[in-house]
Amino acid sequence: MKKPDPAGLCLLFPAGKRPTRAALRDFAQAQRAVSLTHDPADESYIHLVTPDQPANAAKGTSSVSSEVADRVWVELLREGLTFDLVGLAPGGACEFPVIEHRFDLEAVPTAFRSEALHLSPGQHLSGGETSAPVVKGLIGLARDLVHHFAHLEAAVWPHSQSAIGRRFFESVSTAWLEGGPFPALGLTAFRETMDRALQSVGLEFWIGQELRIEPPLSLDKVAATRLGVRLINHMVTIGGLEDSERIIAPDGSRLVMRPSQNGKFVRVWPE
Repeated sequence: MKKPDPAGLCLLFPAGKRPTRAALRDFAQAQRAVSLTHDPADESYIHLVTPDQPANAAKGTSSVSSEVADRVWVELLREGLTFDLVGLAPGGACEFPVIEHRFDLEAVPTAFRSEALHLSPGQHLSGGETSAPVVKGLIGLARDLVHHFAHLEAAVWPHSQSAIGRRFFESVSTAWLEGGPFPALGLTAFRETMDRALQSVGLEFWIGQELRIEPPLSLDKVAATRLGVRLINHMVTIGGLEDSERIIAPDGSRLVMRPSQNGKFVRVWPE
């Protein structure tokens, strides 16, 4: 089978409900901005038969069937960018992703109940997988797939190890793609550190830094998370932080944002 690229994201379906190539053709025909540009199963295979081969080898019955079954993937074109969708039925599902955080889901999805497809930038985009147009194209195509397939349960963003419920993913990704705030809850996440700071997970993918809200700001987790969402949207917009910056918190208090000595974190304290 075509191995999934480590870039990209996963789409989760209930076990036994993954779409087929035919379903993807129907999906592409229903979209104005998407087309199916390559399906390896439609390729014609030529087999040279030698006298000692069995008769069914002339038709390629066994070899073609196994090869096609192992290549259940398609290439999709969206607004000039190509993406590979791997793991379609009736072939095997992709490796189940690691999930540490969930958004708009009652429980963390598991490999016992769900199966994964993998959506990633195509080979033509090699070297540019993390550029803003490609990542937005990827999220946009995932949003289109979520909107089309009613059985699609969640999208999993691997950089934050987040499973995002279909309704929430469609809502926040649409808002972002149309110029709204960055989906900090989902495309990043938060965890509490041993020293009780609130630290982002996955922000490094976007700006090369993680956010740390230090105590005592972090002790109220709800307020600190709200602050973190606002700060992540700000930092994604400006592309990270190289120098100290003073800001006003939503409650009117004055805060200082300062890069750590190694530059890997942006730390936030009261002024």
